Amino acid sequence: MVRVRGAREHNLRNVDVTIPRDALVVFTGVSGSGKSSLAFGTLYAEAQRRYLESVSPYARRLFHQLSVPAVDSIEGLPPAVALQQQRGAPTTRSSVGSVTTLSNLLRMLYSRAGDYPRGQALLYAESFSPNTAEGACSKCHGLGRVYTVTEQSMVPDASLTIRERAIAAWPTAWGGQNQRDILVSLGYDVDRPWRDLPKQDRDWILFTEDQPQVPVYPGLTPAETRQALKRKLEPGYMGTFTSAKRHVFETFAKTHSAMMKKRVARFMISEVCDVCHGKRLRPEALSVKFAGMDIADIAALPLKRLAAVIEPYGRAGGNAHPANPEKKEVTRRITCEIGDRLKVLLNLGLGYLSLERSTPTLSPGELQRLRLATQLHSNLFGVVYVLDEPSAGLHPADTAALLDALDALKQSGNSLFVVEHELDVVRRADWIVDVGPGAGEKGGEILYSGPPEGLRAVERSETRRYLFAPATVDDAERRPPSGWLTLQGVTRNNLLDIEARFPLGVLTAVTGVSGSGKSTLVSQALVELVATRLGQTIDIQDEEAGDGPSEAVVSVIGGRVVEGVEEIRRLVVVDQKPIGRTPRSNMATYTGLFDHVRRIFAETKLARSRRYDAGRFSFNVAKGRCETCAGEGFVCVELLFLPSVYSPCPTCHGARFNAKTLEVLYRGKSVADVLGMTVDMAAEFFAEEATIARALETLQEVGLGYLRLGQAATELSGGEAQRVKLATELQRAQSGRTLYVLDEPTTGLHPADVDRLQRQLRKLVDAGNTVVTVEHDMQVIAGADWVIDMGPGAGDEGGKVLAEGTPEVISRVKNSRTGPYLLKHLD
Repeated sequence: MVRVRGAREHNLRNVDVTIPRDALVVFTGVSGSGKSSLAFGTLYAEAQRRYLESVSPYARRLFHQLSVPAVDSIEGLPPAVALQQQRGAPTTRSSVGSVTTLSNLLRMLYSRAGDYPRGQALLYAESFSPNTAEGACSKCHGLGRVYTVTEQSMVPDASLTIRERAIAAWPTAWGGQNQRDILVSLGYDVDRPWRDLPKQDRDWILFTEDQPQVPVYPGLTPAETRQALKRKLEPGYMGTFTSAKRHVFETFAKTHSAMMKKRVARFMISEVCDVCHGKRLRPEALSVKFAGMDIADIAALPLKRLAAVIEPYGRAGGNAHPANPEKKEVTRRITCEIGDRLKVLLNLGLGYLSLERSTPTLSPGELQRLRLATQLHSNLFGVVYVLDEPSAGLHPADTAALLDALDALKQSGNSLFVVEHELDVVRRADWIVDVGPGAGEKGGEILYSGPPEGLRAVERSETRRYLFAPATVDDAERRPPSGWLTLQGVTRNNLLDIEARFPLGVLTAVTGVSGSGKSTLVSQALVELVATRLGQTIDIQDEEAGDGPSEAVVSVIGGRVVEGVEEIRRLVVVDQKPIGRTPRSNMATYTGLFDHVRRIFAETKLARSRRYDAGRFSFNVAKGRCETCAGEGFVCVELLFLPSVYSPCPTCHGARFNAKTLEVLYRGKSVADVLGMTVDMAAEFFAEEATIARALETLQEVGLGYLRLGQAATELSGGEAQRVKLATELQRAQSGRTLYVLDEPTTGLHPADVDRLQRQLRKLVDAGNTVVTVEHDMQVIAGADWVIDMGPGAGDEGGKVLAEGTPEVISRVKNSRTGPYLLKHLD
């Protein structure tokens, strides 16, 4: 047994718990109850700390070290491996192949056992990687695409003059004015429509690499400037000319501002590299073949097809190299290893992915299963695997394969500690640790620790209500659609020229197994096509994901909206991207709630007498924040061989504000006290302030009552960030005719919280809006007005609209993988 005594991490209330080893232990409880604090913050953090104590101090520096957990003692704890939910590495150079290390094996195979053209020298494995100098195509540097600018991309409206900012790619403020003044000094006509200028002049202004320095006379007309130049008058300053192309590329390469990078990326056009044709490698690497394919072609195959291609070679070296027995043995051994690793990935339902698929395009669930596959193949034993919702993003049909994989780890003599909400996984547990009863301040207790059946008797448990009761369906009447939004010719990823109809004025769930094309259809095609028609800019991908302009800028998508878009006024995408990149962004600032709080403090008697404005009560403004920690609330002490220690600021003790600001009280509380309150506590405190009370009530309704108002954005999970965005939307005055697009909003939610979320989505529909959600949760699907089921399988076996209709209709569709699970839920 593992014995934990006196755990106090986050909201845990000095808890003691005993957990068996060599078993599947599931930690349950509502969102924010303290499950992760116990599994990851306490058990995993302590296991990692003990392991690192046995490692040399130098090696210790190379690990990301967790802080020491607040716990009295833990006995019987084996070494641990954590598999957490996280977004893919934010670079397009990281891929499925690199995460699973299959790419390394494939490169070795091509290097040692590939068919080389006659007379070509042997290439080492590095020469088959687009991420090395030896392998990367010399033109596109291993990206597969080149970025160019054209006259049309930089001058969208040729009827404008240069003075009227025809050259949109130049900066909008003084930088652009400076270039226009320089052109006047150079003798160019800035008052003639762009299209009427000679081509030679247009090309020089846009594309020249020259950077002439000329005298500039700001504020003078062109005629006055010519006179000043003739008389050699003293200029305002000497200006250096930079062409529009040079400005775009230099800014993109050198700026540290994501906003600037995004702005100039709008003027860049992405084209497939004409040297490697998008394959990212040098010609000599692409000339080596295996099974008749070059390495780029084989890496583009779905894993299922790849397994079939290499299988004959794994048995006996295939028919490769009959005259070269040692090459035959190399082929057999490497393909055998590749085959074994692929088998595990296929068992986890990932056969639709390809090795070249970049990690930013994977869901957190897919990424976690890729890491799980690596662990399954490593055959360790005596280890504790701590998993964070491994079923996230999984269709119930795929959850069965996941459970088999977890069983295999357990049979190998390992312990599994799993934080999970999916009831099918909870039912398979050998042992349940139920944390609760509520979230945040109302949680942090161990309600039950023992075999699943024993939870039936624990009245305070929210989990018990759902685990042992028959599934209930939201019995609200199904609404009829008020119209249809129809897309045609949608082509992207595994969708080939498909048509899809989304009913307006209702709640639609888009379902299907993982990889069937749901997110491609909804989060990419639907969002991009509607945004384009409405003239909205929507960030499809994180602007920092990748080495080139974001995919939203260069997206090549087939498809068009043929009807219904005139019924939509606005598009809102509620996704799981972080709500801020730094600890200075928090829930209160994101929702706009903090603006009202600061205004209230500025209106107090003391603040008015001292002439404090609302800005004084922000920890991002110099006049109000603590000078020692610059409003961070803590100072970082770097310890060479140990984890950096963050200790509360010695001046403000973590309050983030200076002493004078903290003297201003509202109903006995300072602004720092308010940021320290949970949403539930603040709702009581501000009950009389209508605007604030409404915002807090909405946060409670989406199940976030346990979060602190000042909780850093960086500490929120993807699901929490998504619900903060949803709450922010729900606060707005509803004018109707808005299309809301959500991607798996139930991720990380306990069934009790799913109920609350469903009520919120219904409210949006009641107000005359349309909600489309990609979903695996049967509770939500059964309660939807309409279902679009994608499939039948994943990857190239999916990508079709298999069926559409009410949940009852879908539950009876013969070849639907969703149908049987939905039928069970509706019965």
